[in-house]
Amino acid sequence: KYPNTNIVSPMATRSVLLSSSFLLILLSFSLEKSNALEGRKTIESNFHTIKLTSILPSSSCMPTSKGKRGGTSLEVINKHGPCSQLNKKGEKGPTLTEILAHDQARVDSIQTRIAAQNFNLFRKTEKTSKKYRAKDSKTTLPAQHGTALSTGNYIVTIGIGTPKKDLTLIFDTGSDLTWTQCEPCFKTCFPQQQPIFNPSSSSTYSNISCSSTACSGLKSATGNTPLCSSSTCVYGIQYGDSSFSIGFFAKDKLTLSATDVFDGFMFGCGQDNKGLFGKTAGLIGLGRDPLSIVSQTSAKFGKYFSYCLPTRRGSNGHLTFGKNGAKSNLQFTPFASSQGTSFYFVDVLGISVGGKALAISPMVFKNAGTIIDSGTVITRLPSTAYTNMRATFREFMSKYPRAPDLSLLDTCYDLSNYTTVSIPKISFNFNGNTKMDLVPNGIFFVNGASQVCLAFAGNGDDDSIGIFGNTQQQTMEIVYDVAGEKLGFGYGGCT
Repeated sequence: KYPNTNIVSPMATRSVLLSSSFLLILLSFSLEKSNALEGRKTIESNFHTIKLTSILPSSSCMPTSKGKRGGTSLEVINKHGPCSQLNKKGEKGPTLTEILAHDQARVDSIQTRIAAQNFNLFRKTEKTSKKYRAKDSKTTLPAQHGTALSTGNYIVTIGIGTPKKDLTLIFDTGSDLTWTQCEPCFKTCFPQQQPIFNPSSSSTYSNISCSSTACSGLKSATGNTPLCSSSTCVYGIQYGDSSFSIGFFAKDKLTLSATDVFDGFMFGCGQDNKGLFGKTAGLIGLGRDPLSIVSQTSAKFGKYFSYCLPTRRGSNGHLTFGKNGAKSNLQFTPFASSQGTSFYFVDVLGISVGGKALAISPMVFKNAGTIIDSGTVITRLPSTAYTNMRATFREFMSKYPRAPDLSLLDTCYDLSNYTTVSIPKISFNFNGNTKMDLVPNGIFFVNGASQVCLAFAGNGDDDSIGIFGNTQQQTMEIVYDVAGEKLGFGYGGCT
């Protein structure tokens, strides 16, 4: 019909147009699908999808695989978990409600101590800022200035004496003095699993005299002025839950490993001890004071230590002294200026939930200050920050049924009808352009499948100190470079 021309037939034109339209539809569908996939990937990247059993407590010990580790490394165990050897079979430990009550006593003690230090700083420097006046006006100072902290949840075993006696002790980054119960108990000793240390059985034991500079150093390590008994230095330390230890200030050989032995290690030899120490033999102080184990071993380890806190299901976390044991893939944030010698302050800049940056002014965190603490179970946030986090977390978790509150935890869920759950990721931004993504076990505090709770709590106001607790640190490599004034963290620290 159209011979020898370049004119295209109407049918051909219609065919081309239909083909083009079809291609456009396919392209549009492909783009929509691609965008949907990208959107789904973005959503998935902001959530943890996990098996519920992975965060539930277990009645049997489930150790994680051990990796090679340098440095001087001690095994860390949760004293309330199934891997702990401190309790007899079938013997019940404290309930979660009791653990949370003890935790609140510790938090109250920390906040009171820091408020007291701020008060003393205010008086010494005659500062007139609103921050100190406000704290001064509403803070009830402790009746006994030396009130220290309640006890923590994680334990390690060290050796004291010649021949060495193995002692299982709680370790605590918020305390300085290391002490253990000693025979004879002049008044009271609490039950412990291992035999109580007997100084007369050690050939290297000696008491420290009242006139020594070490004795006078007890004031900063315990908050109490030391006493004298027949020229022997006597220490006293009281904790926020009314636990206490009183005894002779002494020195003896400390054994961390076969090749790491320290002569003349100074510690408390407790003759009168009472409290909630869970059948341990005492406490190791990992604070900054000259009498802490960190300072006393600094000639070899350079004030550098790290740890990984296992979950209540796992057994083999670690406490490692020295740089050789640290992982290489670490992020570091500088320590904030300390308001005292014991605590490790860090600068929190912001928090994200489910990929959403919470609308919290950095000044909320800066004004209160934040410490990282191995002994506090539940992270405490300024009231404004916690309220914001809770609202956003509840929004993302709205498809799951709520459960009753668990003590101070007010955002709980009944997940008993689920085998797999999807939970929003929670991230903390620290100074130094560092970001910590919490693992799923660091987001929840679990009392069975029917009561799975957000493991955060709010302070009563925005002025009280924030505390980054040990639930949020679980399974992570946490590094304290005390000499370098920085905190490091990485993932997979217990393997």
